[in-house]
Amino acid sequence: MITLSTEAAEAVRTAMSRAGKPDAGLRVMIETGGCSGNKYMIGLAAEPGPDDAVIESGGVKVFVDPQSQPLVAGLTIGFTETLAGKGFTFDNPNAGETCSCGKSFG
Repeated sequence: MITLSTEAAEAVRTAMSRAGKPDAGLRVMIETGGCSGNKYMIGLAAEPGPDDAVIESGGVKVFVDPQSQPLVAGLTIGFTETLAGKGFTFDNPNAGETCSCGKSFG
């Protein structure tokens, strides 16, 4: 369902360690908003919600709420570092269009 690249998994594990939450997971959600209609929301979560799907990728637990599941099926989350900055990237086969920042899709 969701795949984390090696770099993304390492970035999440680093964030969990720095936050003092080594057993946390990565929550991935889709919310209405952004330039193209839907935007990605990610963050650390102590545990999944009661109806969340729990996926493990790259040694990281990923929590996805039921409403977001169809929108993130097949999603690959990457992580890049460039001169302009660093951050997560999203390659979503369900995205009909994306905005130039890559954080929103429709």
